[in-house]
Amino acid sequence: MSAVRPSTAAAKVEILSTLALMGVIRELEPCLEQTAGPRAVAEFAPTAKLMECIRAGQAADVAILTAAGIDQLTEEGTLVRGSRVDLARSVVGVAVRTGGARPDIGSAEAFTRTLRDIGSLAYSRAGASGIFFATLIQRLGIADQVNAKATVIPTGLTGELVARGEVELAVQQVSELMEVPGIDVVGPLPPELQEITVFSGGLFATSPRREAGMALLRFFSSAKAAPVYERRGLGPITGTDLTSPFRRLEG
Repeated sequence: MSAVRPSTAAAKVEILSTLALMGVIRELEPCLEQTAGPRAVAEFAPTAKLMECIRAGQAADVAILTAAGIDQLTEEGTLVRGSRVDLARSVVGVAVRTGGARPDIGSAEAFTRTLRDIGSLAYSRAGASGIFFATLIQRLGIADQVNAKATVIPTGLTGELVARGEVELAVQQVSELMEVPGIDVVGPLPPELQEITVFSGGLFATSPRREAGMALLRFFSSAKAAPVYERRGLGPITGTDLTSPFRRLEG
């Protein structure tokens, strides 16, 4: 897991966060203390990996995971009931190496053809996007063909493999792809194949800093934070338009 730089000058709120919000948290962290009081110290990994670690006993003050993950841990008593705060909606996209040919992903048929024709690709085993993608290629009837040329990483950023020239195409949450230098985000999957993931935060029941943790979640869900989510490829919780964060990726 990679960590936001800790501070010894202020009280810390420890976060276990999905990789999808890594860029947002890193950008918001410097002004968090000035605005909301606490200072964030975060560790990042895919939701499935974090849930495994949490169920094995790892704890913090705040968890930021898929909404489904937050709800499961709340039902299990690990997170405080009623503390869930929805932060952003996310979509899955694809990326190629900077300057590379941009494949056609404009329709279900075009995307399926691209997956058949591409020489190599990468997706994540533990991430929400990877779990969704594995199901998607099964539904499209091309799982064996795709997996024969896929690198399935246990965790991390699939775009890094594209940037290093190890594979031609990366599949992951758009916000995670945007964290990797040396790649171009082609765009989100076509709407008829897309899966929208809500990412949410919740408080650990064992946290001694619940008030500070809730202040952090309120700040992360505030209007002031909203432009950061959009810059980082994430959509708003409210409304039906998920295209605005991605329009600048087109063309």
